[in-house]
Amino acid sequence: MSQAPKERTSLFGLPSFQERRFLLEALRTETVGGMLLLAAAVVALVWANSPWGDVYESVRDFHFGIDSLHLDLSVGHWASDGILTIFFFVAGIELKRELLLGELRRPAAAALPVVAAVCGMVVPALFYVAVNAAGGGQMDGWAVPMATDIAFALGVLAVIGTNLPSGIRAFLLTLAIVDDLGAIVVIAVFYTSTLNLPALAGAVAGLVVFGLLHHKFQVRGWYVYVPLGLVIWALMHASGVHATIAGVAMGMLLRVKPHQGSAGWADEKESPAERIEHQVRPLSAGFAVPVFALFAAGVGVSADALGETFRQPEALGVMLGLFVGKIAGVFGGTYLAARFTRAQLSDELEWADVAGVSMLAGIGFTVSLLVGELAFVDDPAVAEHVKAAVLVGSLASALVACIFLRARNAKYRRLWEEENRDDDHDNVPDIYQRRAEAARRDAAAPADREG
Repeated sequence: MSQAPKERTSLFGLPSFQERRFLLEALRTETVGGMLLLAAAVVALVWANSPWGDVYESVRDFHFGIDSLHLDLSVGHWASDGILTIFFFVAGIELKRELLLGELRRPAAAALPVVAAVCGMVVPALFYVAVNAAGGGQMDGWAVPMATDIAFALGVLAVIGTNLPSGIRAFLLTLAIVDDLGAIVVIAVFYTSTLNLPALAGAVAGLVVFGLLHHKFQVRGWYVYVPLGLVIWALMHASGVHATIAGVAMGMLLRVKPHQGSAGWADEKESPAERIEHQVRPLSAGFAVPVFALFAAGVGVSADALGETFRQPEALGVMLGLFVGKIAGVFGGTYLAARFTRAQLSDELEWADVAGVSMLAGIGFTVSLLVGELAFVDDPAVAEHVKAAVLVGSLASALVACIFLRARNAKYRRLWEEENRDDDHDNVPDIYQRRAEAARRDAAAPADREG
């Protein structure tokens, strides 16, 4: 008896009902955070280029903290090394959830966004290397144009009122999560200059204690984990590894699967990771990332400053990497994955929609600014030009994506309304009920033929 052909993976297809509920809740918070991020970036730019620009620099460069603990930092570094750890903590939770429960747990479904994300990181880096090899620039900033800022992208979508279907949003979110993983690895491996091994060992020991308390002893009190997390963060900072890695590690230690009928444990409606993410995500999107942007995006945008930015090979490599490299990488990677695997584009969408997502991926604001600071920590002048390049490249990608996606918004609105139609008012969209009914018919068909 011949085997039935394997089902083809649908590119940008409708996610599962459970995945869609998580997606909508996460994106709702990130959208609000993205708008706050946009506002913070505008405030930073206006403030830094106003007659009170020296006040901005004084506030950003003001130092405070405990010098004996290596924590006498400027306000700007407290924002990037300290507060931004909250963002990376949420990223760690998201990454583990995707690996164990989300799209990344299934190789067939994960291949598409992973290939697209990897190509979307490699190609921009190659653009940077090519420009700086030709122009005699510094190679240290090769990782700056690799990142995708999901919050900024969603803020842009909210401003223009685009109703992207859930399949596209899920792909964009998964793409950004893989991007974050790449950024985490790059920061940990390539931007750690010197290691304080005793401090690093202390941070690892703290993480072990964190994991034992969480998994073995089921301790749930925030008053235990917050002080422990601060100690882990301080030791990681003192070790020479960027302190935000501590946030990622703690996020990935959280349990993402709820106990259901497990021996010795009470049943749970939601896992600790899900519960904590609900509590911390608004703090990340609404406070941590906007505060970081406020003290990272304040760069000079005068005609002379911008002219110099376009002449600097480092800055030019970042701009081209974000605006051209990201589009080429994400679109090319998606096409190759569809061409050489069993994936196919969803029937309702076209390759032009993939191009639109690729343009959104060129918005590399938060992590790109952070990597730019780390790459040129000993060359503040180049760092300022690279920051300006991140802003220009992200803005150019956002504007092109806005124009392109807005032109296709009527189609997206129709698909979005179809996804959300609930004629029987049972809080389950009709499209999922039709899908379930079709699956039942397909399952019953072989039995009917045998009968």
